[in-house]
Amino acid sequence: MLYTIISILFALWLIGLVSHVGGGFIHGLLVLCGILFVVQMVTGRRVA
Repeated sequence: MLYTIISILFALWLIGLVSHVGGGFIHGLLVLCGILFVVQMVTGRRVA
């Protein structure tokens, strides 16, 4: 589930870089998902 969310947000972030619409918001969400991913990898348990 987390990988799907990261993939979708990454694609939206790339679209935001091209069109400059909502790029900051999407970038923030992508960073949040990246942090959750790292926490999941470090702790070895499911966060989401």
